Amino acid sequence: MQTHRLTRLCSVVLLSLAAAGSLTACFPLVLGGAVVGGTVVLTDRRTTGSQVEDEGIELKASNRLHDVLAPARGRISVVSYNQLVLVTGEVTTEADRQLVEQTVSRVEKVRSLVNEVSVVASLSDSTLGSETLLTSRVKAALVDSKDPLANAVKVVSERGTVYLMGRLTEREALNAVEAVRGVSGVQKVVRVFEIISEAELSALKSGTTPK
Repeated sequence: MQTHRLTRLCSVVLLSLAAAGSLTACFPLVLGGAVVGGTVVLTDRRTTGSQVEDEGIELKASNRLHDVLAPARGRISVVSYNQLVLVTGEVTTEADRQLVEQTVSRVEKVRSLVNEVSVVASLSDSTLGSETLLTSRVKAALVDSKDPLANAVKVVSERGTVYLMGRLTEREALNAVEAVRGVSGVQKVVRVFEIISEAELSALKSGTTPK
């Protein structure tokens, strides 16, 4: 488990739970990720301003990566949630992996970055269709989970690895992982959460400020 500290008193937890060997990522450079499941948005734990900033981060990061990384050198996906940025995909050298991280981390408003880009000998073919199906299965599992998580978790999938993003309590995070890890086709679950307290969750639901 790795913990990424944000500027506020929350922690971002990166936890890989491998049901099988890790699989490499392969996605073209796209805004918001090639397969991103925001689920049915009934409520969003981000403010409207935060959602707009996330869209801006994804657009700026995509444009800047397009300028510095040729398609033959890598395929990258950038997803931002509450200014926590997840970067996935493939590059052919460690130098380009670091270049991707440096480029995205310098985008305005980025508070924390999780770099899940793989270094491979050669870029893989896209598996967009299968990952779309996997994302749909994961979202369905979240609907049936112990907590009403379908509207609070963003799902990013690639090559059997499922990334879960959102502002969740530790209890909710554990329930989300438990619900997803048994889904057919899931090889690994990676938590990229901003962990909040139960008091903060109650405040979000009631629209008040936590004490």
